[in-house]
Amino acid sequence: MRRLFSLLLLMICTMPVWADSLDQLYKAAGWPEQRAHFNDALGAAQLRYRNSLPPALFQALVNNSNQRFQAQAMDTRAQAQLRAKLKNPAPALAFFQSSVGRKVVAAELLATRKDQLAKNAKGLPRIEASDNRLLAIGHLAQALPAREAGAEVSLAIAGVAADSLSSMIPGLLGNGQAQGLLDGQRQRLMNEIGEDLNNTLLYVYRDLSDDELERFVEFAESAPGKAYYQAALAAVRAGLAVGQSSAELN
Repeated sequence: MRRLFSLLLLMICTMPVWADSLDQLYKAAGWPEQRAHFNDALGAAQLRYRNSLPPALFQALVNNSNQRFQAQAMDTRAQAQLRAKLKNPAPALAFFQSSVGRKVVAAELLATRKDQLAKNAKGLPRIEASDNRLLAIGHLAQALPAREAGAEVSLAIAGVAADSLSSMIPGLLGNGQAQGLLDGQRQRLMNEIGEDLNNTLLYVYRDLSDDELERFVEFAESAPGKAYYQAALAAVRAGLAVGQSSAELN
């Protein structure tokens, strides 16, 4: 009984520190800023639909997407999934709080800023690199779930109109048909992203020195790095809730 009490006491004393570590990781890795950048891109997508949709459908699109991608709800879903999937946040937190980790996050946040997305809307410039740097980027392309995460973001933005139409006309697409279309789009997007992924990574991390890039690769390929990025992909999917109806989210 005394041992059980001691164990429970240890768990109670440890849990707040654990939660704090995961919250620190969420912030250190740039999740709140990336969510804000997503919402900027979503707002731009809404405006593009304004002149191509009937007013009622456009308003439904705005209302549904604003509810689906409300900032606090996205953060709550993503953090809950990250907490569920990442058993030990300490190694990832240590990396993202390091000088290299902070530089990685800064590079990623710059790349997804709305002015940078507008600047590169027609494609990224081709980046020349040494053989060693190309080799490191190739390893990074395999270690990071960039294809998968990129596809989820694209599906989330592209799906706002379809979700709004489905909410106005229930049963327009059967569950099986809708899921089949979603899976097909996801694979197509992953293939498209993969075609130019190495150049994309070369551009995004262009300000990292060769040594810093190697240290990033070392983390991404390590057991703690793999655990973090697997959990991160699950958190992205949870935050964006692609394929879930508004009713399911509520």
